[in-house]
Amino acid sequence: MSKSSSKFLALALLSASLVAAPVISAYAAGSEEPKPPATGTSNKGGKKGKKSSSIDSPKFLAGYHTAYTTIYDRHDYTSAIDQLKALDQDDRADVANLIGYSYRKLGDYKVSQVWYERALQADPNHVKTWQYYGLWQLEQGNREQAEYHLQKLAMLAGTNSSEYKSLADALEKPPGTGLVY
Repeated sequence: MSKSSSKFLALALLSASLVAAPVISAYAAGSEEPKPPATGTSNKGGKKGKKSSSIDSPKFLAGYHTAYTTIYDRHDYTSAIDQLKALDQDDRADVANLIGYSYRKLGDYKVSQVWYERALQADPNHVKTWQYYGLWQLEQGNREQAEYHLQKLAMLAGTNSSEYKSLADALEKPPGTGLVY
């Protein structure tokens, strides 16, 4: 198969997977569905081969979609962590963020924090990580840090973004209500 045919096939598979993606109405913090990894996302040092961009890897997209469904439809966070780690792409912000989210939902806050920080190291402007890590801060009672995350979201995505609104709504709830987002 020619190089252009391979790229066309990868693009077609990406399009098909996005069209076939389930529509989810409720999320951890009442926000919109997180986006799949961006096409053309680069890796540290621009490595190619095994860690090629997601648009070049239908296997990665299929695995990511499976893990995503496991998290948001089945709420099976332990299986999702295994699925995401099996992708061998945990240096991507999208993947690291979902691993962090899954650990947070399992109540393992220390490990969750490591993954959120890893996601932000991979992409300091990863909006979904700023939202989820802000919710993590709130769950830990760190309201000032959650406010910092909210301001970061305002700068990155605007105050009308679902991520900003989700964290802002969570911050409006009284401290000590015991809510988990």
